[in-house]
Amino acid sequence: MSNAKITSTGSSYGVQALPKIAYGKGSYLYDVNGKRYLDGSGGPAVYCLGHAHPEVTEAVKEQLDRIAHAYRYLFTSDAVEELTEIITRNTGGHFPNIVYVCSGSEAVESCMKIALQYHTARGEKSRRRFISRRRSWHGNTLGALSVSDFKTRRDAFEGSLLDVTFVSSANAYRRPEGVSAEGLVAYLAQELEDEILKIGPDKVAAFIFEPVVGAAGGVVPAPEGYARAVRDVCDRYGVLLIGDEVMCGSGRTGTWRALEHDGVVPDIMSIAKGLAAGYQPLGAALYSDKVHETLMAAHGGAMTGHTFTGHTAACAAGVAVQKIVTRDRLMERVTARGAQLQAELRAALADVAEVGDVRGRGFFIGLEMVADPETKEPFPAYASLHAAIGRRAFEAGLICYPCTGNVGGVAGDTVILAPPYNAREEELAEMVATLSSAIRESVAEAHRTVANR
Repeated sequence: MSNAKITSTGSSYGVQALPKIAYGKGSYLYDVNGKRYLDGSGGPAVYCLGHAHPEVTEAVKEQLDRIAHAYRYLFTSDAVEELTEIITRNTGGHFPNIVYVCSGSEAVESCMKIALQYHTARGEKSRRRFISRRRSWHGNTLGALSVSDFKTRRDAFEGSLLDVTFVSSANAYRRPEGVSAEGLVAYLAQELEDEILKIGPDKVAAFIFEPVVGAAGGVVPAPEGYARAVRDVCDRYGVLLIGDEVMCGSGRTGTWRALEHDGVVPDIMSIAKGLAAGYQPLGAALYSDKVHETLMAAHGGAMTGHTFTGHTAACAAGVAVQKIVTRDRLMERVTARGAQLQAELRAALADVAEVGDVRGRGFFIGLEMVADPETKEPFPAYASLHAAIGRRAFEAGLICYPCTGNVGGVAGDTVILAPPYNAREEELAEMVATLSSAIRESVAEAHRTVANR
Protein backbone atom coordinates (compact mmCIF):
# COMPACT_ATOMS: atom_id res chain seq x y z
CA MET A 1 0.00 0.00 0.00
CA SER A 2 1.34 3.43 -0.95
CA ASN A 3 2.22 5.89 1.81
CA ALA A 4 2.25 8.88 -0.54
CA LYS A 5 0.52 12.01 0.73
CA ILE A 6 -1.86 13.63 -1.72
CA THR A 7 -2.58 17.28 -1.07
CA SER A 8 -5.61 19.23 -2.15
CA THR A 9 -4.74 21.65 -4.98
CA GLY A 10 -6.89 24.53 -6.20
CA SER A 11 -9.64 23.73 -3.70
CA SER A 12 -11.56 25.98 -1.35
CA TYR A 13 -12.51 23.12 0.98
CA GLY A 14 -9.73 23.95 3.44
CA VAL A 15 -8.47 20.35 3.44
CA GLN A 16 -4.70 19.97 3.10
CA ALA A 17 -3.44 16.36 3.19
CA LEU A 18 -6.28 14.31 1.76
CA PRO A 19 -7.37 11.23 3.71
CA LYS A 20 -7.70 8.03 1.69
CA ILE A 21 -11.25 6.85 1.11
CA ALA A 22 -12.13 3.28 2.11
CA TYR A 23 -15.86 3.00 1.42
CA GLY A 24 -19.20 4.77 1.59
CA LYS A 25 -22.57 3.70 2.89
CA GLY A 26 -25.68 5.83 2.68
CA SER A 27 -24.98 9.41 3.74
CA TYR A 28 -21.58 8.55 5.22
CA LEU A 29 -18.04 8.07 3.93
CA TYR A 30 -15.25 6.25 5.78
CA ASP A 31 -11.50 6.69 5.35
CA VAL A 32 -8.89 3.96 5.74
CA ASN A 33 -8.33 4.96 9.36
CA GLY A 34 -12.00 4.35 10.18
CA LYS A 35 -13.01 7.99 10.51
CA ARG A 36 -16.61 8.67 9.48
CA TYR A 37 -17.74 11.71 7.46
CA LEU A 38 -21.35 12.81 6.96
CA ASP A 39 -21.66 13.91 3.33
CA GLY A 40 -23.66 17.06 3.90
CA SER A 41 -23.00 18.51 0.46
CA GLY A 42 -23.10 15.35 -1.65
CA GLY A 43 -19.50 16.19 -2.58
CA PRO A 44 -20.18 19.04 -5.04
CA ALA A 45 -23.97 18.44 -4.97
CA VAL A 46 -23.67 15.10 -6.79
CA TYR A 47 -24.53 12.17 -4.52
CA CYS A 48 -28.28 12.62 -4.30
CA LEU A 49 -28.86 9.00 -3.16
CA GLY A 50 -25.81 8.80 -0.92
CA HIS A 51 -23.25 6.08 -1.47
CA ALA A 52 -23.34 2.38 -2.32
CA HIS A 53 -27.09 2.22 -2.87
CA PRO A 54 -27.52 -1.51 -3.50
CA GLU A 55 -30.08 -1.14 -6.28
CA VAL A 56 -27.95 1.29 -8.28
CA THR A 57 -24.80 -0.74 -7.75
CA GLU A 58 -26.57 -3.90 -8.89
CA ALA A 59 -27.96 -2.19 -11.99
CA VAL A 60 -24.47 -1.08 -13.04
CA LYS A 61 -23.05 -4.55 -12.35
CA GLU A 62 -25.76 -6.20 -14.43
CA GLN A 63 -25.06 -3.84 -17.32
CA LEU A 64 -21.32 -4.45 -17.10
CA ASP A 65 -21.93 -8.18 -17.18
CA ARG A 66 -23.65 -7.72 -20.56
CA ILE A 67 -21.65 -4.89 -22.13
CA ALA A 68 -20.04 -1.77 -20.69
CA HIS A 69 -20.27 0.53 -23.67
CA ALA A 70 -21.76 0.30 -27.15
CA TYR A 71 -20.59 3.02 -29.55
CA ARG A 72 -23.43 5.39 -30.40
CA TYR A 73 -22.91 5.35 -34.18
CA LEU A 74 -23.27 1.58 -34.28
CA PHE A 75 -25.84 0.67 -31.61
CA THR A 76 -28.58 1.94 -29.37
CA SER A 77 -29.34 0.18 -26.06
CA ASP A 78 -32.09 -0.44 -23.55
CA ALA A 79 -30.29 1.82 -21.07
CA VAL A 80 -30.08 4.79 -23.45
CA GLU A 81 -33.65 4.40 -24.64
CA GLU A 82 -35.11 3.99 -21.17
CA LEU A 83 -33.20 6.93 -19.75
CA THR A 84 -34.33 9.08 -22.68
CA GLU A 85 -37.94 8.13 -21.93
CA ILE A 86 -37.49 8.99 -18.25
CA ILE A 87 -35.90 12.38 -18.96
CA THR A 88 -38.56 13.23 -21.56
CA ARG A 89 -41.29 12.35 -19.07
CA ASN A 90 -39.63 14.22 -16.19
CA THR A 91 -39.26 17.35 -18.33
CA GLY A 92 -42.92 17.35 -19.34
CA GLY A 93 -42.19 16.25 -22.90
CA HIS A 94 -40.28 19.43 -23.67
CA PHE A 95 -36.90 17.76 -24.25
CA PRO A 96 -37.03 14.49 -26.21
CA ASN A 97 -33.75 15.36 -27.93
CA ILE A 98 -30.67 14.47 -25.88
CA VAL A 99 -26.92 14.28 -26.28
CA TYR A 100 -25.36 12.27 -23.43
CA VAL A 101 -21.90 13.22 -22.19
CA CYS A 102 -19.70 12.44 -19.19
CA SER A 103 -19.78 15.66 -17.16
CA GLY A 104 -21.56 18.93 -16.54
CA SER A 105 -18.82 20.89 -18.28
CA GLU A 106 -19.25 18.78 -21.41
CA ALA A 107 -23.03 19.20 -21.18
CA VAL A 108 -22.69 23.00 -21.18
CA GLU A 109 -20.14 22.86 -24.00
CA SER A 110 -22.60 20.80 -26.03
CA CYS A 111 -25.41 23.27 -25.29
CA MET A 112 -23.25 26.10 -26.61
CA LYS A 113 -22.37 24.16 -29.76
CA ILE A 114 -26.02 23.29 -30.36
CA ALA A 115 -26.93 26.99 -30.09
CA LEU A 116 -24.27 27.99 -32.59
CA GLN A 117 -25.22 25.18 -34.96
CA TYR A 118 -28.89 26.19 -34.76
CA HIS A 119 -28.19 29.73 -35.90
CA THR A 120 -25.87 28.48 -38.65
CA ALA A 121 -28.62 26.12 -39.85
CA ARG A 122 -31.01 29.07 -40.02
CA GLY A 123 -28.59 31.10 -42.11
CA GLU A 124 -27.66 33.44 -39.24
CA LYS A 125 -24.02 32.57 -38.78
CA SER A 126 -23.42 36.10 -37.51
CA ARG A 127 -24.92 34.99 -34.17
CA ARG A 128 -21.71 33.92 -32.41
CA ARG A 129 -21.84 35.83 -29.11
CA PHE A 130 -23.02 34.54 -25.74
CA ILE A 131 -24.34 36.61 -22.87
CA SER A 132 -23.96 35.27 -19.32
CA ARG A 133 -24.17 36.66 -15.78
CA ARG A 134 -21.70 37.84 -13.21
CA ARG A 135 -20.88 35.31 -10.49
CA SER A 136 -21.81 32.30 -12.56
CA TRP A 137 -20.11 28.93 -13.00
CA HIS A 138 -20.74 26.73 -16.01
CA GLY A 139 -17.74 24.42 -16.21
CA ASN A 140 -14.07 23.82 -16.93
CA THR A 141 -13.92 23.31 -20.70
CA LEU A 142 -12.78 26.43 -22.55
CA GLY A 143 -16.27 27.23 -23.82
CA ALA A 144 -18.00 26.64 -20.50
CA LEU A 145 -15.26 28.55 -18.69
CA SER A 146 -15.72 31.45 -21.13
CA VAL A 147 -19.33 31.96 -20.02
CA SER A 148 -18.37 31.64 -16.34
CA ASP A 149 -17.59 34.66 -14.19
CA PHE A 150 -15.40 33.01 -11.58
CA LYS A 151 -12.18 34.99 -11.34
CA THR A 152 -9.97 32.48 -9.55
CA ARG A 153 -10.94 29.72 -11.98
CA ARG A 154 -10.61 31.90 -15.12
CA ASP A 155 -7.40 33.86 -14.55
CA ALA A 156 -4.95 31.20 -15.76
CA PHE A 157 -6.77 30.91 -19.10
CA GLU A 158 -7.53 34.53 -19.95
CA GLY A 159 -6.56 35.35 -23.52
CA SER A 160 -7.81 32.04 -24.88
CA LEU A 161 -11.44 32.36 -23.82
CA LEU A 162 -14.41 33.34 -25.98
CA ASP A 163 -15.55 36.95 -26.09
CA VAL A 164 -18.57 36.87 -23.77
CA THR A 165 -20.71 39.70 -22.39
CA PHE A 166 -21.71 39.57 -18.72
CA VAL A 167 -24.76 41.17 -17.13
CA SER A 168 -25.56 41.48 -13.43
CA SER A 169 -26.25 38.47 -11.27
CA ALA A 170 -29.85 37.97 -10.15
CA ASN A 171 -29.11 38.15 -6.45
CA ALA A 172 -31.78 39.65 -4.20
CA TYR A 173 -29.34 39.74 -1.26
CA ARG A 174 -26.77 41.74 -3.23
CA ARG A 175 -28.74 43.97 -5.57
CA PRO A 176 -27.13 46.50 -7.94
CA GLU A 177 -26.65 49.85 -6.24
CA GLY A 178 -29.81 51.91 -6.12
CA VAL A 179 -32.10 49.07 -7.23
CA SER A 180 -34.99 48.16 -4.94
CA ALA A 181 -36.19 44.63 -4.30
CA GLU A 182 -39.43 45.46 -6.12
CA GLY A 183 -37.59 46.85 -9.13
CA LEU A 184 -34.90 44.17 -9.40
CA VAL A 185 -36.49 41.94 -12.04
CA ALA A 186 -37.37 44.86 -14.32
CA TYR A 187 -33.86 46.26 -13.94
CA LEU A 188 -32.21 42.95 -14.84
CA ALA A 189 -34.48 42.33 -17.81
CA GLN A 190 -33.80 45.82 -19.15
CA GLU A 191 -30.06 45.35 -18.66
CA LEU A 192 -30.17 42.15 -20.72
CA GLU A 193 -32.18 43.83 -23.47
CA ASP A 194 -29.78 46.78 -23.53
CA GLU A 195 -26.80 44.45 -23.93
CA ILE A 196 -28.46 42.58 -26.79
CA LEU A 197 -29.15 45.87 -28.55
CA LYS A 198 -25.62 47.12 -27.86
CA ILE A 199 -24.00 44.00 -29.32
CA GLY A 200 -26.56 43.77 -32.10
CA PRO A 201 -29.44 41.26 -32.02
CA ASP A 202 -28.10 39.62 -35.19
CA LYS A 203 -24.86 38.79 -33.36
CA VAL A 204 -26.19 37.20 -30.14
CA ALA A 205 -26.56 33.41 -30.11
CA ALA A 206 -27.81 32.72 -26.59
CA PHE A 207 -28.20 33.86 -23.02
CA ILE A 208 -27.07 31.24 -20.49
CA PHE A 209 -27.92 31.23 -16.80
CA GLU A 210 -28.26 28.98 -13.75
CA PRO A 211 -31.82 29.12 -12.37
CA VAL A 212 -30.25 28.66 -8.92
CA VAL A 213 -26.58 29.65 -8.92
CA GLY A 214 -24.39 27.06 -7.22
CA ALA A 215 -20.67 27.34 -6.47
CA ALA A 216 -20.15 30.85 -7.82
CA GLY A 217 -22.69 32.50 -5.52
CA GLY A 218 -23.37 30.04 -2.75
CA VAL A 219 -26.86 28.96 -3.87
CA VAL A 220 -28.67 32.01 -5.22
CA PRO A 221 -32.22 31.46 -6.51
CA ALA A 222 -33.29 34.08 -9.03
CA PRO A 223 -36.11 36.31 -7.76
CA GLU A 224 -39.68 35.47 -8.68
CA GLY A 225 -40.52 36.57 -12.21
CA TYR A 226 -36.89 36.79 -13.37
CA ALA A 227 -36.85 33.68 -15.56
CA ARG A 228 -40.05 34.71 -17.34
CA ALA A 229 -38.70 38.22 -17.90
CA VAL A 230 -35.45 37.05 -19.51
CA ARG A 231 -37.36 34.45 -21.55
CA ASP A 232 -39.48 37.27 -22.98
CA VAL A 233 -36.43 39.39 -23.80
CA CYS A 234 -34.70 36.51 -25.57
CA ASP A 235 -37.83 35.68 -27.59
CA ARG A 236 -38.13 39.31 -28.66
CA TYR A 237 -34.73 39.20 -30.38
CA GLY A 238 -34.43 35.57 -31.53
CA VAL A 239 -31.85 34.79 -28.83
CA LEU A 240 -31.83 31.22 -27.53
CA LEU A 241 -32.24 30.66 -23.79
CA ILE A 242 -29.91 28.08 -22.22
CA GLY A 243 -30.79 26.89 -18.72
CA ASP A 244 -27.78 25.41 -16.95
CA GLU A 245 -29.21 22.92 -14.45
CA VAL A 246 -26.06 20.84 -13.96
CA MET A 247 -26.01 21.58 -10.24
CA CYS A 248 -29.55 22.69 -9.43
CA GLY A 249 -31.48 20.26 -11.62
CA SER A 250 -32.52 16.59 -11.54
CA GLY A 251 -34.63 17.14 -8.43
CA ARG A 252 -32.09 18.99 -6.28
CA THR A 253 -34.45 21.96 -5.74
CA GLY A 254 -37.59 19.84 -5.38
CA THR A 255 -38.76 19.86 -9.02
CA TRP A 256 -37.02 17.77 -11.64
CA ARG A 257 -36.37 20.87 -13.73
CA ALA A 258 -35.36 23.75 -11.51
CA LEU A 259 -37.05 26.13 -13.96
CA GLU A 260 -40.34 24.28 -13.48
CA HIS A 261 -40.64 26.33 -10.28
CA ASP A 262 -40.56 29.46 -12.46
CA GLY A 263 -42.95 28.18 -15.12
CA VAL A 264 -40.33 28.64 -17.84
CA VAL A 265 -38.98 26.25 -20.47
CA PRO A 266 -35.59 27.11 -22.02
CA ASP A 267 -34.64 26.20 -25.59
CA ILE A 268 -31.60 24.21 -24.47
CA MET A 269 -30.76 22.77 -21.07
CA SER A 270 -27.79 21.07 -19.39
CA ILE A 271 -28.04 18.45 -16.65
CA ALA A 272 -25.50 16.22 -14.94
CA LYS A 273 -24.74 15.79 -11.25
CA GLY A 274 -27.97 14.31 -9.89
CA LEU A 275 -28.75 12.45 -13.12
CA ALA A 276 -26.69 9.38 -12.21
CA ALA A 277 -25.84 10.59 -8.68
CA GLY A 278 -22.12 9.98 -9.10
CA TYR A 279 -22.48 6.24 -9.60
CA GLN A 280 -21.14 6.76 -13.13
CA PRO A 281 -19.98 9.94 -14.91
CA LEU A 282 -23.03 11.21 -16.80
CA GLY A 283 -24.41 14.48 -18.11
CA ALA A 284 -26.63 15.55 -20.97
CA ALA A 285 -27.53 18.43 -23.25
CA LEU A 286 -31.28 18.62 -23.87
CA TYR A 287 -32.90 20.65 -26.65
CA SER A 288 -36.38 21.43 -27.87
CA ASP A 289 -38.11 20.09 -30.97
CA LYS A 290 -37.85 23.56 -32.51
CA VAL A 291 -34.07 23.38 -32.28
CA HIS A 292 -33.97 19.70 -33.24
CA GLU A 293 -36.02 20.14 -36.43
CA THR A 294 -33.76 22.97 -37.58
CA LEU A 295 -30.61 20.92 -36.98
CA MET A 296 -32.08 17.87 -38.71
CA ALA A 297 -33.10 19.82 -41.79
CA ALA A 298 -29.68 21.38 -42.27
CA HIS A 299 -27.18 18.88 -40.85
CA GLY A 300 -29.03 15.68 -39.98
CA GLY A 301 -28.75 16.26 -36.24
CA ALA A 302 -26.65 17.83 -33.52
CA MET A 303 -22.95 17.99 -34.38
CA THR A 304 -21.66 17.43 -30.87
CA GLY A 305 -20.85 14.47 -28.65
CA HIS A 306 -17.84 12.19 -28.40
CA THR A 307 -16.66 8.60 -28.05
CA PHE A 308 -18.43 7.96 -24.76
CA THR A 309 -21.71 9.70 -25.63
CA GLY A 310 -24.55 7.46 -24.46
CA HIS A 311 -22.18 5.29 -22.41
CA THR A 312 -24.26 2.21 -21.72
CA ALA A 313 -23.25 1.53 -18.11
CA ALA A 314 -23.53 5.24 -17.23
CA CYS A 315 -27.05 5.39 -18.66
CA ALA A 316 -27.94 2.21 -16.73
CA ALA A 317 -26.88 4.01 -13.55
CA GLY A 318 -29.02 7.00 -14.53
CA VAL A 319 -32.05 4.77 -15.09
CA ALA A 320 -31.64 3.13 -11.68
CA VAL A 321 -31.18 6.44 -9.87
CA GLN A 322 -34.17 8.11 -11.50
CA LYS A 323 -36.44 5.12 -10.86
CA ILE A 324 -35.58 5.23 -7.15
CA VAL A 325 -36.13 9.00 -6.94
CA THR A 326 -39.58 8.58 -8.49
CA ARG A 327 -40.59 5.42 -6.63
CA ASP A 328 -39.58 6.74 -3.22
CA ARG A 329 -41.17 10.16 -3.87
CA LEU A 330 -37.90 11.85 -3.01
CA MET A 331 -38.61 15.12 -4.79
CA GLU A 332 -41.67 15.58 -2.59
CA ARG A 333 -39.45 14.99 0.44
CA VAL A 334 -36.85 17.47 -0.83
CA THR A 335 -39.52 20.14 -1.34
CA ALA A 336 -41.16 19.68 2.06
CA ARG A 337 -38.04 19.07 4.12
CA GLY A 338 -35.85 21.68 2.44
CA ALA A 339 -37.80 24.68 3.74
CA GLN A 340 -37.75 23.17 7.23
CA LEU A 341 -34.01 22.56 6.99
CA GLN A 342 -33.42 26.22 6.19
CA ALA A 343 -35.49 27.19 9.23
CA GLU A 344 -33.46 24.85 11.45
CA LEU A 345 -30.20 26.39 10.23
CA ARG A 346 -31.47 29.90 10.91
CA ALA A 347 -32.56 28.90 14.40
CA ALA A 348 -29.26 27.16 15.19
CA LEU A 349 -27.28 30.22 14.03
CA ALA A 350 -29.61 32.94 15.31
CA ASP A 351 -26.91 34.20 17.68
CA VAL A 352 -24.33 34.53 14.88
CA ALA A 353 -25.06 37.88 13.24
CA GLU A 354 -22.32 37.24 10.71
CA VAL A 355 -24.54 34.67 8.99
CA GLY A 356 -25.98 37.28 6.68
CA ASP A 357 -28.21 35.09 4.55
CA VAL A 358 -29.59 31.56 4.50
CA ARG A 359 -31.19 30.80 1.12
CA GLY A 360 -31.97 28.17 -1.45
CA ARG A 361 -34.60 25.72 -2.64
CA GLY A 362 -35.15 22.14 -1.60
CA PHE A 363 -31.97 20.32 -0.58
CA PHE A 364 -29.81 23.05 -2.12
CA ILE A 365 -29.03 25.57 0.61
CA GLY A 366 -26.43 28.31 0.87
CA LEU A 367 -25.22 30.36 3.83
CA GLU A 368 -23.38 33.64 3.28
CA MET A 369 -21.08 35.05 5.95
CA VAL A 370 -20.46 38.79 6.32
CA ALA A 371 -18.22 40.83 8.59
CA ASP A 372 -20.89 43.50 9.01
CA PRO A 373 -24.54 42.38 8.78
CA GLU A 374 -25.73 45.96 8.31
CA THR A 375 -23.56 46.86 5.31
CA LYS A 376 -23.08 43.24 4.13
CA GLU A 377 -19.36 43.94 3.93
CA PRO A 378 -17.57 40.59 3.55
CA PHE A 379 -14.61 39.45 5.58
CA PRO A 380 -11.31 40.25 3.83
CA ALA A 381 -10.05 37.50 1.54
CA TYR A 382 -6.95 36.93 3.70
CA ALA A 383 -9.15 35.72 6.56
CA SER A 384 -10.14 32.67 4.43
CA LEU A 385 -13.31 32.20 6.47
CA HIS A 386 -14.86 29.78 4.00
CA ALA A 387 -11.81 27.51 4.13
CA ALA A 388 -11.73 27.62 7.92
CA ILE A 389 -15.37 26.53 8.05
CA GLY A 390 -14.72 23.73 5.59
CA ARG A 391 -11.67 22.54 7.51
CA ARG A 392 -13.35 22.60 10.92
CA ALA A 393 -16.42 20.83 9.61
CA PHE A 394 -14.30 18.18 7.91
CA GLU A 395 -12.24 17.59 11.04
CA ALA A 396 -15.51 17.18 12.96
CA GLY A 397 -16.75 14.65 10.42
CA LEU A 398 -18.96 16.79 8.16
CA ILE A 399 -18.44 17.46 4.46
CA CYS A 400 -19.82 20.81 3.31
CA TYR A 401 -18.98 22.88 0.22
CA PRO A 402 -17.27 26.20 1.12
CA CYS A 403 -16.79 28.80 -1.62
CA THR A 404 -15.33 32.27 -1.97
CA GLY A 405 -15.22 35.17 -4.41
CA ASN A 406 -18.91 36.06 -4.64
CA VAL A 407 -18.07 39.69 -3.80
CA GLY A 408 -15.69 41.32 -6.25
CA GLY A 409 -14.30 37.98 -7.38
CA VAL A 410 -11.91 37.57 -4.46
CA ALA A 411 -13.84 38.11 -1.21
CA GLY A 412 -17.14 36.85 0.11
CA ASP A 413 -17.56 33.56 1.99
CA THR A 414 -20.34 31.04 1.44
CA VAL A 415 -21.08 27.45 2.40
CA ILE A 416 -23.30 25.07 0.44
CA LEU A 417 -25.29 22.16 1.83
CA ALA A 418 -26.74 19.61 -0.59
CA PRO A 419 -27.50 16.42 1.35
CA PRO A 420 -28.78 13.20 -0.23
CA TYR A 421 -32.49 13.32 -1.03
CA ASN A 422 -32.93 10.25 1.18
CA ALA A 423 -30.90 11.51 4.17
CA ARG A 424 -32.42 10.40 7.49
CA GLU A 425 -33.71 12.86 10.08
CA GLU A 426 -30.88 12.16 12.51
CA GLU A 427 -28.36 12.82 9.74
CA LEU A 428 -29.90 16.18 8.92
CA ALA A 429 -29.84 17.09 12.62
CA GLU A 430 -26.16 16.10 12.84
CA MET A 431 -25.42 18.23 9.78
CA VAL A 432 -27.04 21.32 11.31
CA ALA A 433 -25.29 20.88 14.66
CA THR A 434 -21.80 20.23 13.25
CA LEU A 435 -21.93 23.02 10.67
CA SER A 436 -23.27 25.53 13.21
CA SER A 437 -20.37 24.79 15.52
CA ALA A 438 -17.83 25.09 12.71
CA ILE A 439 -19.28 28.43 11.58
CA ARG A 440 -19.41 29.84 15.11
CA GLU A 441 -15.76 28.95 15.85
CA SER A 442 -14.50 30.05 12.44
CA VAL A 443 -16.23 33.43 12.56
CA ALA A 444 -14.63 34.13 15.95
CA GLU A 445 -11.24 33.15 14.52
CA ALA A 446 -11.78 35.41 11.46
CA HIS A 447 -12.47 38.39 13.71
CA ARG A 448 -9.24 37.68 15.63
CA THR A 449 -7.30 37.43 12.36
CA VAL A 450 -8.62 40.79 11.17
CA ALA A 451 -7.98 42.45 14.54
CA ASN A 452 -4.37 41.23 14.60
CA ARG A 453 -3.62 42.14 11.00
